[in-house]
Amino acid sequence: MNSNRSDRPSDEESQALFLRLFLSSERELFRYVAALVPNLADAEEVVQQTAVTLWKKFDQFDRGKPFTPWACGFAINIVKQWAASRKRWQSLLQPGLAEELTSRRAQLRPQFDNLLRHLDHCLEQLPAAERDLVEAYYFRRQSVDAIAAESRRSVDAVYKTLQRIRSMLRQCIDRSVRKGETLA
Repeated sequence: MNSNRSDRPSDEESQALFLRLFLSSERELFRYVAALVPNLADAEEVVQQTAVTLWKKFDQFDRGKPFTPWACGFAINIVKQWAASRKRWQSLLQPGLAEELTSRRAQLRPQFDNLLRHLDHCLEQLPAAERDLVEAYYFRRQSVDAIAAESRRSVDAVYKTLQRIRSMLRQCIDRSVRKGETLA
């Protein structure tokens, strides 16, 4: 059966769809990779390599299925390549280990997603200055030195404030979960 050219999306449409799907799953893909690759810089490199591979193979993507699991399948192969090139992490190459980690992650996903919703809820309750500090450190990945210089505080004060905020967030999440709150 010949596929009519008009039945297939244009390159521009494919690019737009790929970007939309990739960007919507990038955080989850990064968390998946970071769980297997302990160094954040290496995890970022693996995610970048995964993105390139995904784009090259995007014509093989079944648009009737979810994108993220498909992307994670490629990511696990790139993680294995990464581990093969680093003697210290070759245990990830043991038959079935990476797949077992992937399976366990899938089983824990609903609980993890629930905790993330509680975390988002608790972050919203922080005063603006504390929320900005969390965003600078965790989301924009600024160094403590840079945050301290920018806020005219000592490095030690920034570390202590981050520790206090983490403790407050943990308590907020625990309270919220204990109350059985369901967050959408």
